[in-house]
Amino acid sequence: MGVKINVKAKPNSKHEKVEKVDEQNYIVSVKEPPEKGKANNAIKNTLAVYFKTGSSNIKIISGYTSRNKIIEILS
Repeated sequence: MGVKINVKAKPNSKHEKVEKVDEQNYIVSVKEPPEKGKANNAIKNTLAVYFKTGSSNIKIISGYTSRNKIIEILS
């Protein structure tokens, strides 16, 4: 079982970054557009670097087509 966080996605951003709002809420900005899962993959990769884990340990639980996502980080 992992930790679940709420993520607000910001695709088409100039810089890739993770902003921590509080313990459960994050804002993730990525350069990729929100088409064909490109932004979702970029979000997973960006979070993997931020949490120092592999991208295979990052799972999108809900919000695959929404800017507001629930993501599980497996340990």
